[in-house]
Formats: sequence, C-alpha cells, structure tokens
Amino acid sequence: MKRETWNSKLSGAPRTKLRVSYVTVLLLALSLILNVDLSFAASPSFADRVIEHRLANGLTVLMVERHQTPVVSINITFAVGGINEQVGQTGIAHLYEHMAFKGTRVVGTTDYEKEKPILDELAVVGTELDLREREVAAKGGGATADERAAIESLQKRFLALQAQAGQYVVGNEMALMYQRHGGVGLNASTGKDLTRYMISLPSNRLPLWAAIESDRMANPVLREFYKERGVVMEERRLRNDDSPNGLLFETFTSAAFRAHGYGIPTIGWGSDILSLTPAATEAFFKTHYGPNRATIALVGDINPKEVIALIERTFGKIPAAPPAPSLVTVEPEQRGERRVEVEFDAEPALVIGYHKPTLGHPDDDVFDVIDAVLSDGLTSRLHQKLVREKRLAVSVGSDASHPGVRAPNLFVVTATPLAPHTTAEVESAIYEEIERLKQEPVSAQELEKVLNNLDADLVRGLRSNSGLASHLALYQAVAGDWRYILTSRDNVGKVTAADVRRVAAQYFTRSNRTVAVLVKKSLGKSVTAMSGSEVQP
Repeated sequence: MKRETWNSKLSGAPRTKLRVSYVTVLLLALSLILNVDLSFAASPSFADRVIEHRLANGLTVLMVERHQTPVVSINITFAVGGINEQVGQTGIAHLYEHMAFKGTRVVGTTDYEKEKPILDELAVVGTELDLREREVAAKGGGATADERAAIESLQKRFLALQAQAGQYVVGNEMALMYQRHGGVGLNASTGKDLTRYMISLPSNRLPLWAAIESDRMANPVLREFYKERGVVMEERRLRNDDSPNGLLFETFTSAAFRAHGYGIPTIGWGSDILSLTPAATEAFFKTHYGPNRATIALVGDINPKEVIALIERTFGKIPAAPPAPSLVTVEPEQRGERRVEVEFDAEPALVIGYHKPTLGHPDDDVFDVIDAVLSDGLTSRLHQKLVREKRLAVSVGSDASHPGVRAPNLFVVTATPLAPHTTAEVESAIYEEIERLKQEPVSAQELEKVLNNLDADLVRGLRSNSGLASHLALYQAVAGDWRYILTSRDNVGKVTAADVRRVAAQYFTRSNRTVAVLVKKSLGKSVTAMSGSEVQP
C-alpha cells in the first residue's frame, strides 16, 4: 500500500526475508529518530518509549517525549469513515469533517443562545424545502401551482433564516485561535476507514488545544450547514465529476465492489449529498464520534504525567458513545472479469484491480512486497519495462490496499499510455509482468534493494513529530494496537520468493480482476475492440 496516502500502512510497507530481525532494524532506526541510547532501543523495553493511557470513557492516548524543540504535534484519529455510512447517506462522514471546523457553543459564534433557535428552525425549513424539491424533481419538474407556491415560501423563509444565523457567525475562529498561538499544520482528512485531525503548536499551548478539541469532540455545532453542503458538492464536481482520473477511479471502484461499502466514494454520491440534513449529520456524529472510537497521539516536548492529567480533566468528561453498529456486509467472491469504460475528453488511462485480503492476513504482507517490486522507484519492474524499455507508458504505479484496510480490499495497478500506444498495449504489458511474478522467483538482490528503500522511507516518515504521531494513531485505529508498526515488519521479513509466486498465482487471476479504461468518446468503440482481443491473461 502506498506510503503517501493517508490510510496507507506506511511503516508496514513491503519487506522481505533477511538475516536480521526487522524489529531490530526498526528499533535501531527509531533510536536515531527518538534520540535514545542504541542498546536501550535494541531491547524489548523500547516499547516503553511510547506511553499509553486509556480513559474510562474509552479514549486512547499515546505519547512520545521529544525535547529537542518546544513543540508538540498532535493527531486525533477516529476509527470512523465512509465505510460506516448507511444507504442514502453517503458522504456524511466527509461532510461532518467539514462541519467540525465550524465551531462549538462557545467557538465560532457571538451569542449561541440567540443563534440556536435560528439554527433549529433553519434545519426544519431546509429539510422540508429539500423534500419538496425532490418530490417535484421526481415528477420531472412539473410542479402544480400550489407546489410552486409552497416551495417559493420555503425558499424565502430559508434565505431569511440563513441571513439571521449569519449575523452570529465568527468565521474561522478555531483556525485563527490556533494561528494566534503559534499553531501550524491544522488540517483534517476523511477516508473510507478513518477521520483524522492534526495540529502542531508550542508545547506550552497544550491547555488551549485540550480546551478547543475536547469542546469540539463534545459540543460541535452544525452552523452554516447548507453553505458547507454546497461546498462539498462543488468539491465533488471538481474532484470526481469533472476530473478524468477521479471519475475513472470512482467508476472502477464501484464496479469492483458490488456489495461492500468500499465501492462508494468517500465524498458520496451527488444525490445523497444534497439530501443530507443537519439532523442526520448530528445523529451520525453522536453514533460514531465518541471518545471510545478515538486515539490521540502526542509527540514532542511534553510531560506525560501532566498531559494525562490535562486530558483527564478535559476529554475525560465526555461520555462514551454507544457501541457502533457492526459492519456486516461482506463482498461476495468475484466470479468473472469485470470491464468498464469511462468516456471523457482526456488522454487515455487504465486501472486494473484484484481483490485481496485485509490488514492482518498473512498474504497482505506478501502484497506489500509485490507492490514494491512492481512499482517502487525508477528501477522497479513496471517502470523499467513499460516506461524506460518499451516506452509504452508515461507513468505506471501500484497500490496494495485500495481504498482502505479495515476490510478486504484491492491490489491496483494504474498506467497512462505514451502516445501513440493504447491502453490495450499497456494492459497486455502489465499482465506480462504479473505472469513473471508467478513463474520466476523474485531475486534476493531485488528484494534487498526494495527493503533498503523502504527502510529509508520509514526513517524519513518518522523523523518529524507529526509523522510519528500520525503513525501511532493510524495503527492504533486500524490494527487495534500501535505496536503493529513493529510486528508487521517482522512478519513481512518472513516473506519469501516462494510466497510471492504463490500469492500472485492465487489472486492475480482473470476472474478476480476488474479493469477500467478512460477513453475519448470518438475512440470508444475502437479501444473496446482492441482491449477485448489483446488482454486474455
């Protein structure tokens, strides 16, 4: 799985079997990063460098002291994402992430007591207006005079309420507060598996951070809801509807997953976004975003005992959310190749995906090795063959865990042909390299080079406070234990060339394959015909 993506396994990246334990290698690397004694780092007691604390409400806190500079980086990760959404409410996790920056009962408003009744009425009127407009649209737009009058009345009241509510809004107050106190890197992200919030700030401003974030976790206010819903719709248009690669991946993923929630774009379907309501969004928050679904990782100039006391005083007051609904849908076994085309006025592109196991399955480690062998760096197999030698493609890459890791996912290969070559030619060349994995053992030299590159990536990724905080919170959320950073490397270190051949033969089959091609409308038929005749493996 690619290390630059937010939901990637990062330090659990592809590794192969060497004579030295990977835990030892990792500990030695981390010893330099954490500025601790090598003999201490190389022992099992290294785990003591990460201090854990669990609050009574279920909140997990992970801390690492680094006193080189008076700064602390903080990552709050919720084990909640698009995978937790219900039918008809796709995109609600992403929309809530936007709303979480709108403030609370004390942040983002000049007078919440006066603002609240206006927001309540605005939610009722906005929901009724959405319903009336959908009913008219379902009939083809042919509204009666009474229906038009009702909609116009609702629209008038809606606009008036928005204007009244706007009088109390203090825009971007949360971000400005952080900025005034030296905070940098304030950001958030939502994926299929997780929702994440991050910030770095002077360590003496930790009390401010705790006050802001505990308030945000306990008392978010969905102000400017409809304005932000419109922003999300515009984001969808830019990133999915009007983006050739965005639309290609959306179409590809929905074709590969016919039952599981991974087939739904994180940003949501357009019709669902426009039907989301303040009430539904608040209910989603109360169901999923309790402290018992969260991990807070703090790395930097901190005193763990003081941090624990601070977090207990602030976050400890927040009640745990009820147990989240179970994720019961399992993607059925794919029984035949699926092929889709996306017509767009853009250069052709190709995506190939194979279903594979999830995080924690032994074969998942093997896929990380395959990912690196195929596409990690300029000397990787796919780049060497398709880009440098055959000059068939402008670019080619792979990802061992699309679009998430909390459930079985996809191993994906992507490529952009180099004109005048076609996607069919590129696809055929990719299958040749995949067949090589099945027939020829991966060389020890090749695997060692992959290992060295990925070890370097790991050290770079953990050098910063924010990088280490991100890793700790990520693994605690998706694997249930931050120590997966260590154990996964040792597991991957046991992967052999024989494992690569076995996994490639088992999973890289035509019946387990989904292929999506970006074509120009004028060329659609010819590309389809060529693809059908040239890509049998």
